[in-house]
Amino acid sequence: MQQTVWLLTVVIVGAIALVFVYVAAQSGHKAEYAGVQSRAYWYRSWLFWGLIVFGAVIAAVTLRELPYTAAKAAPAAQIVNAKGFQWYWELDKDTVTVGEPVEFRVTSGDVNHGFGIYDADTRLLAQVQAMPGYENRLRHTFEKPGTYRIMCLEYCGLAHHGMLFDLQVIAPGNHEVAS
Repeated sequence: MQQTVWLLTVVIVGAIALVFVYVAAQSGHKAEYAGVQSRAYWYRSWLFWGLIVFGAVIAAVTLRELPYTAAKAAPAAQIVNAKGFQWYWELDKDTVTVGEPVEFRVTSGDVNHGFGIYDADTRLLAQVQAMPGYENRLRHTFEKPGTYRIMCLEYCGLAHHGMLFDLQVIAPGNHEVAS
């Protein structure tokens, strides 16, 4: 698609360049103004409507490829309210279901914190800022059951390193905690 659009652009620019060369070559000829004026208006009118039609076709062809043209409503998510304090996390749920979106609504009760979700290999999966007086939302879908760790990503005081929370992600229909 990009190759076609690029080639089409080169052809159009070349055609415009030829028009400029033609106008420059004809600029030395003398002609009756009324005849030239009516012919120029006729060409200008056709050129204007031709460009409108051409632009509409190009827009229809190229805009079809944009990723957000078929936007869908986001699926319902499991809601987890999270609040950071010096030096602990308070979440209203400690268990969520694998494969279903989870929306973390994150805020802070005192200072700024960084809300980071880590897997068992300590890889950061998602993160958002926790700020007092403001609620940030973070959506994440866990792909595997297990224990995930919530850790603070922003230094918030002396016991910052101990600001941990274990979140259990379980299989659908399973009410037992995964290990």
